[in-house]
Amino acid sequence: MTWPLLIQFNTATVHREETHMGLLDGVLGGMVGAGMVSVVSGIIEKHGGVQGIVSQFEKNGLGNTVKSWVGTGPNDPISPDEVHKALGPDLLKQLSEKSGLSVQDLLQKLAQVLPQAVDNLTPNGAIPKG
Repeated sequence: MTWPLLIQFNTATVHREETHMGLLDGVLGGMVGAGMVSVVSGIIEKHGGVQGIVSQFEKNGLGNTVKSWVGTGPNDPISPDEVHKALGPDLLKQLSEKSGLSVQDLLQKLAQVLPQAVDNLTPNGAIPKG
């Protein structure tokens, strides 16, 4: 791989991450603070985007819940235990260490923030491509 290709690839990756962060900053920044915006962005990136998050929740028996977040109607609530089930202990431990929050505090915040984040990242009930 030549250097120009490597730089171009890195720029695309950074741009994609900044796009998620920019969207989330506007949607959640004032409500939850920059730390949680970073955590939610990390979850989205770890799963390869919103479609990956939707798939992860569906695989863990929370398909109807996550579909309500994507759809245009009201968002179904999610409990901290359900967030734990969907994301798994390893990712939550990593996010806890990164955010400085205990796993339990992180789960509480994610249960409040994830429905709105997914809802706002899926305008008109459609999951963005790519």
